[in-house]
Amino acid sequence: MTSAVFVDRDGVLVEDKGYVHKLEDFRMIPNAAEGLRLLGGYKLFIITNQAGLGKGIFTMGDFNKFSSHLLKELGKHSIKIEKMYFCPHKPEDNCECRKPKTKFLKDAEMEFGINLKKSFVIGDRKSDFEMGRSMGCRTIHVLTGDGVKHKNEVTPDYFAKDLVDAAQWIIENDKK
Repeated sequence: MTSAVFVDRDGVLVEDKGYVHKLEDFRMIPNAAEGLRLLGGYKLFIITNQAGLGKGIFTMGDFNKFSSHLLKELGKHSIKIEKMYFCPHKPEDNCECRKPKTKFLKDAEMEFGINLKKSFVIGDRKSDFEMGRSMGCRTIHVLTGDGVKHKNEVTPDYFAKDLVDAAQWIIENDKK
């Protein structure tokens, strides 16, 4: 079984202006691509809650266009995302896939042979860390996006200023 890094999308990889879905609003977070590039020895996944779909704020076509653009931009940096898992439901739908629920971590474990106890979750919100911690992953809170605003709500394994800092911590602490 292999280790992996699970990364939130909005506020970690791309600027989060609230229900971000338009290509003209696409902005990578500084150092996001460089941080993921440093993690090239890991299987990389994106797990994202996308309530804007369930609320009718944007369509699946909008989401797919935005996601394709993100993956294309990451590909320019030789970054391979194994899979993007997304929850299209509103919080009140009480679905099985919305973070902090662990469906997508379990799916990746089964589909890709991931050892979750040797894996990492990077996010900027409490739900990211609750999801990761409940499955035994080590958690990293990046202070990008809503990370600063939610800093006092969480106790991750590490606070990182950005994805480069997070990647360096993972590389240094992976064997511990």
